[in-house]
Amino acid sequence: MSDLRDLYQEVILDHYRKPRNFGPLVDADRKAEGFNPLCGDRLTLYVKLMDGVITDASFEGSGCAISTASASLLTESIKGKTEREAERLFQSFHDIVTGGVATPDVDLGKLEVLVGVREFPVRVKCATLAWHTLHAALAKQAQPVSTE
Repeated sequence: MSDLRDLYQEVILDHYRKPRNFGPLVDADRKAEGFNPLCGDRLTLYVKLMDGVITDASFEGSGCAISTASASLLTESIKGKTEREAERLFQSFHDIVTGGVATPDVDLGKLEVLVGVREFPVRVKCATLAWHTLHAALAKQAQPVSTE
């Protein structure tokens, strides 16, 4: 189990040090801002849609390793998904990091590396910030998202 935990930690640190899809997405169709007042994580999430399918996603901002890695993994995992599939992925991810079980027919893929945050409830907000921000972007919510 320690080897698996080490691997997960390595993936999280890699996405923190070299976040994927970092930076503004100029031609984004949707955009939302998120803030975690507890630890100061801030991000803006950008989503580009074509015929209901997410063709591109990016983010910018600053935050802890968990928050940044989660946003990076999110942008990788939602590309090519429909809005509905992205929402189901959000719900499954949220369920599993808050102590529940993932939806059986939803493949979390690399997102599994963040499951360990459920052992640290204060870090769950860091891991889910980008996901709540995605939900707001897809819903065209104008108000910034807060984890409080």
